[in-house]
Amino acid sequence: MKTKKLGIILNGVTGRMGTNQHYVRSILAIMQQGGVKLRDGGTIMPQPILVGRNEAKLQELAAKHPAVKWTTDLDAALKDPEYSVYFDAQTTGRRFDAVSAAIAAGKHVYCEKPTAVSTEQAYELYQRAKKAGVKHGVVQDKLWLPGLVKLKTLIDQGFFGQLLSVRGEFGYWVFEGDTVLPQRPSWNYRKEDDGGIIVDMLCHWRYVLDNLFGAVKAVSCLGATHVAERRDENGKPYRCTADDSAYATFEMEGGVIAHINSSWCVRVRRDDLLTLQVDGTKGSAVAGLRDCLAQPLSATPRCTWNPDIDSPIKYLDGWTRVPDWQVFDNAFKVQWELFLRHVVLGHPFPWDLREGAKGVQLAELGLQSWADRTWVEVPELAV
Repeated sequence: MKTKKLGIILNGVTGRMGTNQHYVRSILAIMQQGGVKLRDGGTIMPQPILVGRNEAKLQELAAKHPAVKWTTDLDAALKDPEYSVYFDAQTTGRRFDAVSAAIAAGKHVYCEKPTAVSTEQAYELYQRAKKAGVKHGVVQDKLWLPGLVKLKTLIDQGFFGQLLSVRGEFGYWVFEGDTVLPQRPSWNYRKEDDGGIIVDMLCHWRYVLDNLFGAVKAVSCLGATHVAERRDENGKPYRCTADDSAYATFEMEGGVIAHINSSWCVRVRRDDLLTLQVDGTKGSAVAGLRDCLAQPLSATPRCTWNPDIDSPIKYLDGWTRVPDWQVFDNAFKVQWELFLRHVVLGHPFPWDLREGAKGVQLAELGLQSWADRTWVEVPELAV
């Protein structure tokens, strides 16, 4: 097999994630490395066209590589037979119509999460793609973070014995914008613009929990809007109408219990912006974005409660860093390469639009749990 050129419509790449993770660090990086290398000596070479509404930003991004084109006319791009793949990184509210149009045009589809603003719409996208016979996938990048890859390796090796529980902490302080510029866009904090950390992060936690620890069967979630007012990109004050923090507990198949706090209103005093502590009968581990520390049963100290003296045990010293068994590439780029192999060679790609709908489903049920102040069962979505 020689070089296979693959036309890709990249819609929404003028946004933060679309620009940095999907265009620059994934598609451009693949092009600059000479394409996706295949075992038979051939390559898959992306041929992207950038689509958006900001002409100046599109021109600026396209100038990074001479082979990259751009347009503000999505309909024309979808009609062009040169492009067989459609990627969507727009804001969530725009995704259903655009992805539906791409499927109707016979394009293979790859898109960011959440895949839609409701489970009904997200599942409909899956059904449409399945009926059309196009290949489809959803970004589930955290599965390829080095820390989580190491954690999954420990699980597969049987390090933990029987898995018991997962404790997760995610987030950081997002500045309100009055004295320091905020690190996240203002729409994240407006419900009317599909913002909210429950919608954002429970989509992530669904695929992380499902793929590492077992299928999520029930959820109990409490949301909060801790910061009532912020300033937008122009420095104008606005009222926050979406949740900026979520405190969620998940029950999984096999009896594992997970609790994950997600917040834009927390100051970090831990090893990383995301940490997951996993406890089992034979050992425990704490994974961050890139590192993972482990403590087997044989090295577990015998702790006793005595608040009247300084602890004789240095708790942090009893953990061993899990080594880098491999070279880790950008997580978004890794999944992009897998999807391109899926499109060209038909390699398995289980992270499809149904998986994306499952993420939206958990977010919706988390919101329902918050509103009803109760546990909510998570029903299976039909294949």
